[in-house]
Amino acid sequence: MAERTGAEAGAEAVTGECGNGDGAGAAVVSLGDGWENDDGAGRRPEDEAGRGVVVAFGQTMKTLRVREGLEREEFGRRLGYSASTIASFEQGRRIPTPRTIERADEVLGAGGLLCLWKEQVERAQYPVRFRGMAGLEKECIELLMYDALMVNGLLQTEEYMRALLSMRRPPLTQETIDQRVTSRLARHDIFDRQPAPLLGFVMTEAVLRQRYGGTGVLRGQLEHLLLLGQKRNVEIQVMPLNCEENAGVNGPFTVVTRKDGKKFVYSEAHATSTLEADTEHTVLAAARYGIIRSQALRPRESAQFIERLLGEL
Repeated sequence: MAERTGAEAGAEAVTGECGNGDGAGAAVVSLGDGWENDDGAGRRPEDEAGRGVVVAFGQTMKTLRVREGLEREEFGRRLGYSASTIASFEQGRRIPTPRTIERADEVLGAGGLLCLWKEQVERAQYPVRFRGMAGLEKECIELLMYDALMVNGLLQTEEYMRALLSMRRPPLTQETIDQRVTSRLARHDIFDRQPAPLLGFVMTEAVLRQRYGGTGVLRGQLEHLLLLGQKRNVEIQVMPLNCEENAGVNGPFTVVTRKDGKKFVYSEAHATSTLEADTEHTVLAAARYGIIRSQALRPRESAQFIERLLGEL
């Protein structure tokens, strides 16, 4: 049997039926408070299952290093890390990037043994409940997002992220905030991925007027939106407050399309998240997004609208 991708595993882990009364029998995967991944040597496993994978990988890498007769200092020099970071990798306290794993495999003459761990190690940075969505995001050909509470995580500046995370209650530790900022920034690689996925964002005007973190933070965020909106695979649209119709009144959601054409719908509520794979629900969600997009300002009009908001700050 062929191995499943992280997205397929997540989509198949059906935990029950849709509980909002919109359609019994929909496949739903609980994902929890997600959208936080990490990158680089600062990443940490998010749960015990992930930690076990990272520890096993680290032990394998250490065994291969010792076999090659390399001290941590020399091995680290070849990879571009300090000996202490290598120790963190080997002890499962930090997660190496896929590129670092590839380089380590080459330096240690592992013949692809370490590279076999790449997908599992990378997924270990996510909570178990989010790994299905994380896998989908990495292999999607289209993401369509509607937001009514805050700027979507893929569009956030670092300052905006920190402002949001600092407002969490109960408060997050500074270490947790730093880790989640690093992880959320790493997701921005999707904008430069080739082949480029199609990325559509619609957000309400209220999102763009909320001064999370202060005027300076909002100004930087609005300028960032204008820059991202210039990318050929990105469409950013604004739903103005004076719009008399909005098909998104049920709340924020994301429609994900995989390479094979399979669609999924991700949505969040207080302390819970779901990933729906039921065809009827995903098709209807995609249609609903199309209606929302038609009700919102067009991309060029939206850019002009954001420029006007900047002028008001």
